[in-house]
Amino acid sequence: MPIEFVCKIKFAEEDEKQKNKQDGDKESLIEESCTPPAKDLAGFANSCSLHGINHIFVSGRLGIRQTLWGLAFLTSLALFLYQAAKCAISYLEHPHVTALNEEATPEMVFPAVTICNINRFRFSALTDADIYHLANLTGLPPKNRDGHKPTDLMYPAPDMQDIFNRTGHQLEEMLMSCNFSGQNCSAEDFTVVYTRYGKCYTFNGNKTTSRKTKQGGMGNGLEIMLDIQQDEYLPIWRETNETSLEAGIRVQIHSQDEPPYIHQLGFGVSPGFQTFVSCQEQRLTYLPQPWGNCRSTSKEKFPGYDTYSISACRLLCETNEVLRVCKCRMVHMPAQLQKNSGDTCPCETPCNLTRYGKELSMVKIPSKGSARYLSRKYDKSEDYIRDNFLVLDIFFEALNYETIEQKKAYDVAGLLGDIGGQMGLFIGASILTVLEILDYIYEVQCACKSTHISQSQYETKPEPNDTTRSHPEGAHPHPHPHHQHAGHHGVFEDFAC
Repeated sequence: MPIEFVCKIKFAEEDEKQKNKQDGDKESLIEESCTPPAKDLAGFANSCSLHGINHIFVSGRLGIRQTLWGLAFLTSLALFLYQAAKCAISYLEHPHVTALNEEATPEMVFPAVTICNINRFRFSALTDADIYHLANLTGLPPKNRDGHKPTDLMYPAPDMQDIFNRTGHQLEEMLMSCNFSGQNCSAEDFTVVYTRYGKCYTFNGNKTTSRKTKQGGMGNGLEIMLDIQQDEYLPIWRETNETSLEAGIRVQIHSQDEPPYIHQLGFGVSPGFQTFVSCQEQRLTYLPQPWGNCRSTSKEKFPGYDTYSISACRLLCETNEVLRVCKCRMVHMPAQLQKNSGDTCPCETPCNLTRYGKELSMVKIPSKGSARYLSRKYDKSEDYIRDNFLVLDIFFEALNYETIEQKKAYDVAGLLGDIGGQMGLFIGASILTVLEILDYIYEVQCACKSTHISQSQYETKPEPNDTTRSHPEGAHPHPHPHHQHAGHHGVFEDFAC
């Protein structure tokens, strides 16, 4: 009868080793995720697009080569930060540049032309009542030799606009001839406007029906002949702040969007001369804050004016001040006011402005050959024509205009371009490089936090009971021949001998 031997070999020692290995793997995972070893930083340095760090963070101990690379990297980084700071400071200063350009056009809108006789009141048109009311302006004694009688002092309250309108020089009497671009014009083509010089007249002042010129040069603009009527000038009895010693007219060339401010912005034209005024339109564009100090068109408009202008602002300033001190206003001042004068003074420059550059030249008139002809034509003496007649010729130099525009010298795109160039030059980095570094830091922090939580749970969890089944010596389970228990590490192996 054959004898069968059953051999039972217990691998308890191998099982203990496997358990210790699993516990060690858990601890190594915790340490590795929470405190990345040097080889992880070296791996990141090798894969990162930032130049130079792959020569600094390497495995092994720090040597001279790594130190030199570290110094070079820090120097480049310092230079980059210095240049980037300079770029940022330059941007925060909001610099601007001025661009000048000249553009041609087939036709141009002719500017508004305001003319005023320097003499405000015609002496023949003044009454004793007018002189009495205008005493502070004219300084004249009454026309009556007996003076103002007590009964005459009961004059009615003056209507200053009526006085200015009635006693001012009338354009129908001053205008001898008028021509615009080869076509005749008349006093009906002028509108009445009141200024510090009294009753004045503006040609082409309506921007909705403004005249245009299609050719530049002399004879293609406005040409007028005026009689200044010196015989009507007020005699100088005594000087006042408003006394004028000159003879002639004041002229201002301005856009249709602004009122005339002729006593400060006008120029004089003398009788006995033909004055040529060559103009060039200039369109100016300024930048608002923080690059400039212009007044944006989006701000509230001034009452009585469709468009903000420096002239309108100054008129309102003067009006508010006169109203505050004297409780009245002058004829040329606007009737609609703003309550707070601080909103209008000082006057800001508008962001879009049109002005006209001027070049003046003149010749003597009349010539000896034309003096007799003009004397017969206008039924005036030759001396009167020399003392009172003048010709004003205003025209465009050419059908082009200048654009003077303020532009941002340094914008956000330029700032980013300069910083990106400095970044690429010194440290070979880009925006994506910065994202790589931030992503690495974020992953390390997340790994440390999650691993710290896992480690705490692992240490506080109770140790499970030893469930390894150990059979007493001699115990005989029911093995299956040539069968191995499921699992990679079995506790018992049965062999049939």
